[in-house]
Amino acid sequence: MRILIVGAGAIGGYFGGRLLEAGRDVTFLVRQGRSEELDRDGLIVRSPLGNILYPSPPHRLAALLDETFDLILLSCKAQDLDAAMDAFAPAVGPDTLILPLLNGMAHLDRLGTRFTPGNVLGGQCLISLDRDASGAILHLNDTNQLSFGELSGALTPRILKVAEALADAGFDSSLSQQIVQEMWEKWCFIATGAGVTGSMRASIGDVIASGGEAFIIGLLTECASVAQHAGYPIRSEVLQRFRKMLTTPGSKMTASMLRDIERHAPIEVEHVIGDMIARRPQQDATASGGLSALDVVYLHLRAYEARREREHA
Repeated sequence: MRILIVGAGAIGGYFGGRLLEAGRDVTFLVRQGRSEELDRDGLIVRSPLGNILYPSPPHRLAALLDETFDLILLSCKAQDLDAAMDAFAPAVGPDTLILPLLNGMAHLDRLGTRFTPGNVLGGQCLISLDRDASGAILHLNDTNQLSFGELSGALTPRILKVAEALADAGFDSSLSQQIVQEMWEKWCFIATGAGVTGSMRASIGDVIASGGEAFIIGLLTECASVAQHAGYPIRSEVLQRFRKMLTTPGSKMTASMLRDIERHAPIEVEHVIGDMIARRPQQDATASGGLSALDVVYLHLRAYEARREREHA
């Protein structure tokens, strides 16, 4: 199976690097600057599960993309999705499968509209990654899970081929028959974790120490209500695990959104928080008579975006 990894940033570079080391047919689609880095330094991953140094990995610029691929692994930021679709469009044929690893759900409709719904799979990953100033990818924990599946939940011949291509490649690869459920659950967790740590500019432990546990639980509960309204209620054991992770005293947990804020980068506030609000039941939006937890974190994060846009104008 010929695999195109869109970008060689933290997520694409990590999973693409593991696939390359496992001998899979992988090509990275990159911009000019990243192409020069890969030619000069190779693909570098520093991980507690084993480092990667892959000299000059196969990569291509969008202008030189003139053939279709079997599988496209997509891990861009939501605000970059339109540009990414423009870049990899020549690689999409009638049978090409697109496996997005973005948070939230809105990207599924956007991909299905730009290409066809039949091209699109469901997917998510559970891993903490960043990049240092040199471009090296830093794996910040010992988890590297990637789940995927047909949006219908069916075990089709094509998804079994994807499972074969991603198996035994140095990460925890899982074919799921309930991938949409899992994506909703992760979205609720990310919206809560990113909403709290991003808006408070602090770790979960610091927010707890400041008396913020009730706010965290309120935000998680509100997100869970949105998921239930959409037909994907968070499973009780999953909700219990989320509550424990998000209310542990002394936790150093922060979301990647906070790291983006600290480096004055764009954030996925509309995709992660704004879209959650847009899907909220109308009665929930008006029942409180004031700002809900979702509204509060959205206001804080939009204020950051407004200031950033003004300063970069």
